[in-house]
Amino acid sequence: MWEPYKKGFKAYLQLERSLSGNSIEAYLNDIEKLTNFLQANGHLKNPSEIKLADLQRFIQWIAELGMSATSQARIISGIRTFYKYCLLEDISNIDPTTLLEAPKLKRALPDVLSFDEIENVISQIDLSTAEGTRNKAILETLYSCGLRVSEAVNLKLSQLFLDVGFIRVLGKGNKERLVPIGDSAIKYINIYKKTVRVHQPIQPGEEDIVFLNRRGKRLTRVMIFLIIKDLVKKAGIKKNISPHTFRHSFATHLVEGGADLRAVQEMLGHESITTTEIYTHLDREFLRKTLEQFHPGFKL
Repeated sequence: MWEPYKKGFKAYLQLERSLSGNSIEAYLNDIEKLTNFLQANGHLKNPSEIKLADLQRFIQWIAELGMSATSQARIISGIRTFYKYCLLEDISNIDPTTLLEAPKLKRALPDVLSFDEIENVISQIDLSTAEGTRNKAILETLYSCGLRVSEAVNLKLSQLFLDVGFIRVLGKGNKERLVPIGDSAIKYINIYKKTVRVHQPIQPGEEDIVFLNRRGKRLTRVMIFLIIKDLVKKAGIKKNISPHTFRHSFATHLVEGGADLRAVQEMLGHESITTTEIYTHLDREFLRKTLEQFHPGFKL
């Protein structure tokens, strides 16, 4: 009974939506699950007879089978797409998925360090050593500019415009962006360049790289990870911290301070604003205060 609908839906996904074979298979599996449910309940209704209540019972059924919230949401998305097809082809004149609610998905948020915790981590550096002077410059730059660790290890002297307070960063997909750099990071890069780097032997091909190891080569990402892990341990911080945490913290502190999301997107080098939106995980108190301050119609 449902075979013509499934065949038509498959053609729609191939021709109108130009989806890959795997995606089409996933959509057809979603419809297969729905028809299995209807059969199990003794009445294989056609698409135009299915009501919202039927779909709600179906979602409850797949949840009781132990399907995760993410999988449930994906199946609901598949059924919504099927009903778009049904409306287009006049198979059904109503869309029962309109009021169908997907389960709330929890977005995993990265650990973030507060400003005081970042200060605490950086203060663990032993500035009496050449490595310490270099590490201070690296961490100040990571936090000041929100760099990816790969961007920090590949940062070049020719990309530093410290006199005007900017650095040029080569990000994902070789996309360049200009990022402001703070006074503290400028200060410690200059100290590192004048007191440590100038005395180092430099390997051929690495002459333009800012941060070098003892052998005069650029640092590895793993090396920066280990430096930060060691400092976090010394600071007594129990969070799961990596070099990327400094980038997350940079973005979070900007957003919490009221920075424009587009500006943060530009500084982080995000292709899409939706990637930047993860940093809007602000506490309710902050949102409430923002409304009180800026919204003329907001009343407690």
